Amino acid sequence: MTDRTQTLDTPPVVNKKKSDKQLNVARLLLEGRAFIALLVIIATFSMLSPNYFTGANFLTMASHVAIFGLPAIGMLLVILNGGIDLSVGSTLGLAGVMAGFMMQGINLEALGVVLYLPVWAVAILTLVVGALVGLVNGVLIAWFRVPAFVATLGTMYVARGIALLITNGLTYNKLSGSEALGNTGFDWLGFNRIFNIPVGVLVLGVVALACGFLLSRSAFGRWLYASGGNERAADLSGVPVKRIKISVYVLSGVCAALAGLVLSSQLTSAGPTAGTTYELTAIAAVVIGGAALTGGRGNVRGTLLGAFVIGFLSDGLVIIGVSAYWQTVFTGAVIVLAVLLNTLQYGRRAR
Repeated sequence: MTDRTQTLDTPPVVNKKKSDKQLNVARLLLEGRAFIALLVIIATFSMLSPNYFTGANFLTMASHVAIFGLPAIGMLLVILNGGIDLSVGSTLGLAGVMAGFMMQGINLEALGVVLYLPVWAVAILTLVVGALVGLVNGVLIAWFRVPAFVATLGTMYVARGIALLITNGLTYNKLSGSEALGNTGFDWLGFNRIFNIPVGVLVLGVVALACGFLLSRSAFGRWLYASGGNERAADLSGVPVKRIKISVYVLSGVCAALAGLVLSSQLTSAGPTAGTTYELTAIAAVVIGGAALTGGRGNVRGTLLGAFVIGFLSDGLVIIGVSAYWQTVFTGAVIVLAVLLNTLQYGRRAR
């Protein structure tokens, strides 16, 4: 009787083990989807074009990725907090315009002089502009309880409008400066290389490492995940919820301003329409990287992979000569697919 019971019970145990293995494989594929997608993109375009799989092309594509990878890292911090920042594209454009404005010389009419700032001062003041935009967002959301979507939508229009007012709708060209005026070197971020790696890519790497350390090794990171997962519980536990909320929007503004510097440095020009729709690209990179739009789940590694997926896909489509309209279609399809996979991943965990 005992032997018969064991025999009857054995098949379900085996089936359960197989089911667990299948679930583990499915979970592994789901969580590593951004990396798998990147490998598929590289393999596909390498077969379609002999110019794709080259070191020079990878470095060029990586320098393009840096421009929207930086706002994506700032966006990750905001989304981890359970918010959204629609103003990063406009902040990027405003930062470039402010840098171009200062590079053209600040006319002090009262003193009858034109002040030409050194490039390092221009860079610092540009980052301050980004931080101020983020501070406005944070204060509106944390203290005045304006919904993040509404607050950042408003600042998106305000920042873009200020950029248009400063330039009168025109573009600042020839930002390389003059040796006589002591303001040369603005193109350093865009064109220089260190160990044959574009400076913009190195900047992205440094920011990613700093952000990763902040999230995994500091009290700020623990507080951020806690407040994003359950803001009420975090507040009752003594987490400075409002301070964290303001901080992530300030950091998002700084990352967007840094991207504005890199972009205008690469172009040696600054226009008021730069960065249009970059807020959507940043959100897409975060979502493709596996972060939950509801907050509390996500990491820098995934966001970087998401940024490279979008960048390598867009550049690959350009290389093989696909129409710009189809590029938009493919990018949108990838974003929708990423959201569906996120729903599967986090919906299953919730159940």
